[in-house]
Amino acid sequence: MSRIVAENISSANTSNNSSQYFQPSLELTAGELSTARGPSPTLGQLLKHVGDARKEVTGDETPIHEVLVNVTEPRPIPFVLSFNNLTYSVKVPRKMALPGFFRRRGGSASADAAVVGNPLAARDSYFMRTKTLLNNISGEARDGEILAVLGASGSGKSTLIDALANRIAKGSLKGNVTLNGEALESRMLKVISAYVMQDDLLFPMLTVEETLMFAAEFRLPRTLSKSKKKMRVQALIDQLGLRNAAKTVIGDEGHRGVSGGERRRVSIGIDIIHDPIILFLDEPTSGLDSTSAFMVVKVLQRIAQSGSIVVMSIHQPSYRILGLLDRLIFLSRGQTVYSGSPTNLPLYFSEFGYPIPENENKTEFALDLIRELEGSPGGTKSLVEFNKSWQSMKHTGDSEPDELGLSLKEAISASISRGKLVPGATNDINSSSMVPTFANPFWKEMVVLSKRSILNSKRMPELFGTRLAAVLVTGFILATVFWQLDNSPKGVQERLGFFAFAMSTTYYTCADALPVFLQERYIFMRETAYNAYRRLSYVISNALVALPGLIFLSFAFAMTTFWAVGLDGGLSGFLFYFLMMFASFWSGSSFVTFLSGVVPHVMLGYTIVVAILAYFLLFSGFFINRDRIPVYWIWFHYLSLVKYPYEAVLQNEFENPTKCFVRGIQIFDNSPLGVVPPAMKVRLLQSLSNTLGMRITSSTCLTTGLDILKQEGITDLSKWNCLLITVAWGFLFRILFYFSLLLGSKNKRS
Repeated sequence: MSRIVAENISSANTSNNSSQYFQPSLELTAGELSTARGPSPTLGQLLKHVGDARKEVTGDETPIHEVLVNVTEPRPIPFVLSFNNLTYSVKVPRKMALPGFFRRRGGSASADAAVVGNPLAARDSYFMRTKTLLNNISGEARDGEILAVLGASGSGKSTLIDALANRIAKGSLKGNVTLNGEALESRMLKVISAYVMQDDLLFPMLTVEETLMFAAEFRLPRTLSKSKKKMRVQALIDQLGLRNAAKTVIGDEGHRGVSGGERRRVSIGIDIIHDPIILFLDEPTSGLDSTSAFMVVKVLQRIAQSGSIVVMSIHQPSYRILGLLDRLIFLSRGQTVYSGSPTNLPLYFSEFGYPIPENENKTEFALDLIRELEGSPGGTKSLVEFNKSWQSMKHTGDSEPDELGLSLKEAISASISRGKLVPGATNDINSSSMVPTFANPFWKEMVVLSKRSILNSKRMPELFGTRLAAVLVTGFILATVFWQLDNSPKGVQERLGFFAFAMSTTYYTCADALPVFLQERYIFMRETAYNAYRRLSYVISNALVALPGLIFLSFAFAMTTFWAVGLDGGLSGFLFYFLMMFASFWSGSSFVTFLSGVVPHVMLGYTIVVAILAYFLLFSGFFINRDRIPVYWIWFHYLSLVKYPYEAVLQNEFENPTKCFVRGIQIFDNSPLGVVPPAMKVRLLQSLSNTLGMRITSSTCLTTGLDILKQEGITDLSKWNCLLITVAWGFLFRILFYFSLLLGSKNKRS
């Protein structure tokens, strides 16, 4: 451990206060950081000094997190998270009230009178009402301790955690949250904190060790070598008690994996890989048995004792878990009914007039009493008022001083020097850039994201196998139905039908990409909430990982159908046909991926995909030529994704001006005269020749491929332009996917 050299970080009184927090190994000498003779140094300057001192000793200015923190040592850096008068309200729809003559007499006469006198009140009364989720909540949490928020469902536990974690929009939340007396900027909070959601959002086919290693790749700076990141992961595995499950996959409904308690500890581990100063958890024991829940909270206690502030919501802790908690806040309908140490619960409720029986769980008694009061006419108002008087009498038993010896900048700086905040050492003099917004550069994020996606997909080959089977079966059916088409007028019609079905099939088979992002949506939101990686990195890596599979599917479909159907063009025609298939798969995959970023549910997404693709096929030009489409629908024709591949493959097939598709008597094949005997057709052809004044024989070419293209209205774009437009559609939908993530994945309540 390197030593920090500084002298008189603040005034003489401050030095006396702060000396109790520093270990003897942290000497205070050097003078250039003194605040007694000049302005307070910026956090960047403090960090630069930390880096320089470390570099002199170890040659590396980035700290290596040791395997475990010795929790028996005195905590050198005090952190206090304070929150005062937090209030949060939302507008919710009100059920429509019945007309007055349907209501009971005397039910709401005064309300009706107020409504009549105030139109705005009438509108607010009938349609919307204000629901207060938090009502003047105050308290504090200190490093080395666990603050637990308790209450029944709907009491405001998760809302309070979100408020402290800056997951509520600034304009909606009233009150203030400070760390060491200073307001926390959103960017700073993202760097020094972590938020563990209630649900375990993990990739099912990655092992525990791989999951934590990928988290280390995202959250730890690139200045740390891979060996040091592995050391951090191994240390965390031991700290979480996951050594026996390190090589086990996470698992899901179809794959056996780790237990529920182990899964929850992995969820905690990926968010504390960078050793945050503040850890927020939303009901980390939910759904676990008592033993697993106790082990999870025991891990949280070790994390707190390593120098972190742990704030968690919990529904109903057991007696053993209660012994691990340091501070409690009981909520009832958004109001505080108790705030203090668990040891003071018996005295608190005894003075309130409801003593806790000796052999009863304290929290269970408290929660049962709160529920009973909530059902009474006066609600919990008496308990709320009693808590206020209790707090004013300072019965909480807190003996620690309120005045801290270190400012927030100095505390974080010294914490970094001890290796607490792993990605924290930089030489930038700007305090707001204590830690870079993202730990890794753009290209590194893409590599790690791609590697994780490929690894997870390789362990579920049935997903790609099912998609490949669908493409091969479809190609086989088309190949056998349209086997070796001839060049007759009927062959032309069959070719048109084959191309229309083949092009639309490529888009429909892309619909399986819909649930891919929907399954990863909340993992993505959790990881990007604290800047694990850029959204753009995710979009690009998602596209790059999809390309090899799309190429393989395109080649499989092209090989299955091109030669079997007897399409024209030889090798060059096949290559273009393959490129067009790939472009179709690319644009279809991008379109479905974009929809997955907009539509939140799989079934709704499938309904929208099927409907829109049906409209694309309708306006592609197969069922009705472009010239026959009504003017008010022509815009949909140009938006149709099927239009451009369909026109491209038609041009690839019929662009040869020397190839003939209608000769002599074949002119009657697609008319009612097609059923007459051939001899009669010959005489009809002679009569037609005489009438027109030109000689038409059975070998005379009447319709070439170019004539067919004109008949189909395919004259405005070349096949290469159609190919480029199809590829451009794919890029456009990827860009729209990025903006859907940018606008639709906000991790804050409004």
